[in-house]
Amino acid sequence: MELFLVSLASLFAGFVDAIVGGGGLILVPALFAVFPNTHPATLFGVNKSASIWGTAAATVQYARRVRMPWAALLPAAAVCFAGSMAGAWAVTVISPDFLRRALPVILLAVLVYTLARKDLGRHHLPRFAGRREALAAATLGLTIGFYDGFFGPGTGSFFVFLFVRWLGYDFLHASASAKLLNTTSNLAALMLFAWKGHVWWHFAVVMALANVVGSLLGTRLALKHGSGFVRVAFILVVTALILKTSYDAWVR
Repeated sequence: MELFLVSLASLFAGFVDAIVGGGGLILVPALFAVFPNTHPATLFGVNKSASIWGTAAATVQYARRVRMPWAALLPAAAVCFAGSMAGAWAVTVISPDFLRRALPVILLAVLVYTLARKDLGRHHLPRFAGRREALAAATLGLTIGFYDGFFGPGTGSFFVFLFVRWLGYDFLHASASAKLLNTTSNLAALMLFAWKGHVWWHFAVVMALANVVGSLLGTRLALKHGSGFVRVAFILVVTALILKTSYDAWVR
């Protein structure tokens, strides 16, 4: 029954994550609810071991249908990996508690800005090209990669928002690009958790398959309905993140 419940959560998480990020909002609480007495690092390791396959599958599906700026994204993925590793190391010496209270405010600012700019992310008009685009993407990858390793909640949504707001992508291209970087940051975190022995591989395999199925369904839906649909999903996910992180920071 435990495996069934977390696999079902993994499928739904993969579906949501493939569209706009935020799968951890579903899977992590589910893991904590099903295994309340397990060390948090182990549950985070199981989450990463499942979600990385979903984000990787989504990246492949998007790459087949959406033009990916590989010259900018591949260097960004490399520094994102390094940033995530550095963030994971930093959390061993610095407490991320100060981010717990700041995060809902940051997410609220992102939501308000997105709602105020009704044309935001509807058209794909990249602001940079060549080395400037690669530098901008690398800066984004390093910064959010570090955040993912150090703290994590909302990583996919931050990637999407910054690709839209800073690089000028529409929501569909932003989500596709975010998947590659999110896969990289997940890989860095997974390697660290596996090295520390915090992965239940017998659970991870089944959950990974469920996550991939959900991811393929979510990707197909996003590609079918385009940027307008992804924008609505982004608003819903960020709203849910605000409620969840506010509860964690101020109530619990």
